[in-house]
Amino acid sequence: MMKYSQTLLLLSIFGLFFSCEKEPVSKTPEMTKKEHKKVIYQVFTRLFGNENTNNKPWGTLEENGVGKFNDFTDEALSEIRELGVSHIWYTGVLHHAMVTDYSSYGISNDDPDIVKGRAGSPYAVKDYYSVDPDMAVDPSKRMEEFQALIDRTHEQNMKVIIDIVPNHIARKYEGMNNPEGISDFGAHDDTSQAYKKDNNFYYITGESFKVPNWKGGYQPLGGEAHPMANGKFDENPAKWTGNGSRLAQPDQNDWYETVKINYGVRPDGTKDFDSLPDGFNKLAYQDHFDFWKDKSVPDSWIKFRDIALYWLEKGVDGLRYDMAEMVPVEFWSYMNSSIKVKYPEALLLAEVYNPGLYRDYIHLGKMDYLYDKVGFYDSIKHIVQGHGWTDHIPKVQEEIMDIEHHMLHFLENHDEQRIASPDFAGSAEKGKPAMVVSTTISSSPTLVYFGQEVGEPGNENAGFGSPTRTSIFDYIGVPHFQRWTNHKRFDGAGLSKEEKDLRSFYKKLLRFSLSSEALMGAYREIHYFNKDQNPDYDHRVFSFVRWSENEQVIIVSNFDTGNQYDLDLIIPEEIINIWNLKDGSYSAIDQLNETTERTMQVNNKTGRIKIQLKPLESNIFKLKKNE
Repeated sequence: MMKYSQTLLLLSIFGLFFSCEKEPVSKTPEMTKKEHKKVIYQVFTRLFGNENTNNKPWGTLEENGVGKFNDFTDEALSEIRELGVSHIWYTGVLHHAMVTDYSSYGISNDDPDIVKGRAGSPYAVKDYYSVDPDMAVDPSKRMEEFQALIDRTHEQNMKVIIDIVPNHIARKYEGMNNPEGISDFGAHDDTSQAYKKDNNFYYITGESFKVPNWKGGYQPLGGEAHPMANGKFDENPAKWTGNGSRLAQPDQNDWYETVKINYGVRPDGTKDFDSLPDGFNKLAYQDHFDFWKDKSVPDSWIKFRDIALYWLEKGVDGLRYDMAEMVPVEFWSYMNSSIKVKYPEALLLAEVYNPGLYRDYIHLGKMDYLYDKVGFYDSIKHIVQGHGWTDHIPKVQEEIMDIEHHMLHFLENHDEQRIASPDFAGSAEKGKPAMVVSTTISSSPTLVYFGQEVGEPGNENAGFGSPTRTSIFDYIGVPHFQRWTNHKRFDGAGLSKEEKDLRSFYKKLLRFSLSSEALMGAYREIHYFNKDQNPDYDHRVFSFVRWSENEQVIIVSNFDTGNQYDLDLIIPEEIINIWNLKDGSYSAIDQLNETTERTMQVNNKTGRIKIQLKPLESNIFKLKKNE
C-alpha cells in the first residue's frame, strides 16, 4: 500500500524494536523441497468483469460499471488456470469504505471527505466480517456469492488468497456482521487515555478530528456536490491516522481515511507485551504457539487472529498482509503460529519493504513469503529502463540466498506502475526478459497482476490518483484486459496480434515454471564467467543455470532493445562437473519456443552453446542427456 521512499524513516524506527540476528548466507538453496513453484494471479476483483468502457473521471458505479463475483465463471477461471496459475489473490474483497449508497441494505453511508476515490480504497476496511456489496449481484447475499466464488476457484484446482490489513482500518469502521461474542474495534476503549494496552486505537485527547486542507486543486469526488462532502467529519477525540500521524488534522498525503490500530506499542515505542526469547528465530511455529498460550496479549492481537481464522474457516487458503512491518513482529509470531497449528498449509504473504527486517518477519514472524521489492524489483526495473547493468542482478540475489525461497517476485501489482506505462518501460515487450529472469531465478513464488499478460498500460484518469497504475480507488474499465474478457467469453478474441503473442509468452513461461523441478533446485549465475571469457557477451545480457537431480536448465536473456547477440554461451567446468556430464553433444530445447533447439558441446569439461538472441529475447534451454 505504501511506497518505500515514503516510509523509510518510520520503518527504521520500528526496526529498532524488531531486529534479530541475520543468519549466515548459504550460496545454494536447499534441494530437499518437493513442491513446485507457485504462481499467484492478483486480480483487482471489482475491475475484472467490468465491460463498461465509459471511463468517466470520478464516474459513479452506474456510469462506469463494476465487476461482480459472478463474473469469475468456470470458463474464466479455467482460462486463468491454463495460463499457469496456482493461486488467485482476490484483491479488494473485504467490505471497505465507499461513496456508493447501500443504505437500503442496512449499510451506513460513508463521508466522501474520508474516502479516497468514489469506489474507495480496499485498504480502508469498514467491516472485517463482510465483503464488498459492489461485487454482489444481490448485495443482501454478498457473502453467499463470495462463498460460491471460493468453491468455483477450488473446483478449478486453484487456491484463494485475500487481504488482511492489520495496521489500520477505515476511519468510520462499523462491524455490522460480527460473529457472536466478537466486539467491535474500539467498543471498550477508554477514550480519555491517549494509550492503554487493550485500547484498539490511539487517541489525541482533547482534540477533534479535522479533514485535511486540500492542496493542488484536489476536491473529494472531483468537486461534485454531495450532501456529506462538507469538509467535516465527526470524530471526538481524534485518533491517530493509519500511517502513524499523531495530528488531529492529518496532511492530505497521510492515510487520512484510516486510523491506526494499537498493538500494545506505547507512544514512546516501548512494548506492553512479552518479547520472544533468544533463539526463537530457529524454532518452529508450534514452539511459538506454545510460547503465547499463557501470555497476556493486547486486545487487538486477539481481534485480528479471530478475523484471520474466520476467513480460513470459510475456505480461503491464504492471506496477504498489508504493510506488515508497521505491526510488531511479536504479533506475527502470535498470529501466524495460531493459524499454522490449525491450517498448516495456509499461505501467508506479507508486504515488507525494509530489507533489514526480512529475516525477522520470516523467522520470528513465521511468514511464508515477503515482497522482494527493494532488492530485486527495484534493481530489475532500473535495468529494464536502460539505466542499470545486469551485473547487479547476481549481487542482489546473493544478498538473500539464505531466504530466497521466501521472497515473492513480481514486476507489477496494484501499487506499482504498469510495465507498459511510460513511466516504467513504455512497452510491455521491454518487460519480457525481466519476467523470464524474475520467474526463473529463484524457488520463490511469482506474482502476475491481471492485465500484465496482455500489456495493460494503466492510461486511464479514473479520478483519485494519476495514470500509470490501474486505479484501485474508482470505478473504471481496464481496456486491454477487456479485449481479453471479450464480453465474458474469456477467449481473447478482441486482442491484437501483439497482445495475443504477449499472453502466449506469459503462458509458456508460467506453465513451465509450475512444472519445472529444476526451478525448485539449485542456482548459479554464469554471467560474470561469460563476461570475463566471452568478448561477445556484455552487461545487457544475463545468464544463469538451475538444476535438480533430474533436470538441468540454462537461462539467458537479452535486455537490449536494439542489439542481437550471436555468441557461444559458456557453461563453466564447475557446473559440468556437478551435472556429471562427459565430453560430447547434448540437445538443449528452448521451453519458450520448442522449435528452437541447440546443441551444447562439452569439451574438456566446458560446455558451449551457440545462441542468437534477438532484442528482448530469452532462451530457457532444458538439457536432454544423450541416451
